[in-house]
Amino acid sequence: MQRLVGLLLAVALIAGCGGNPYLEASLQPAEFEGKDKAWFEKNWGTPTGKAPRFFGGETWTYFRIAGGQTSAPFGNFKPNQCQITLKFGKDDKLSSYSYSGC
Repeated sequence: MQRLVGLLLAVALIAGCGGNPYLEASLQPAEFEGKDKAWFEKNWGTPTGKAPRFFGGETWTYFRIAGGQTSAPFGNFKPNQCQITLKFGKDDKLSSYSYSGC
């Protein structure tokens, strides 16, 4: 019985650590199609933060609210804050991305 519980807990943990399929569906094509800074600024708005990269290019950070949880007994809503980091190369095209809290 304990092995079964341990196995179920391990499977739930692995499943919960997967990526965000909705975010991946928008970022992977953008990276493969070579979307640039102007495209992201037009479609996602102005980034929350910008920083230069050491070998050229720029890093942009967006903070978005992605769902949340309602707590009992008063129904207070606690939003999940999602941090999305986009890294652009010297040619101003998306070279990589990461996200957390989504």
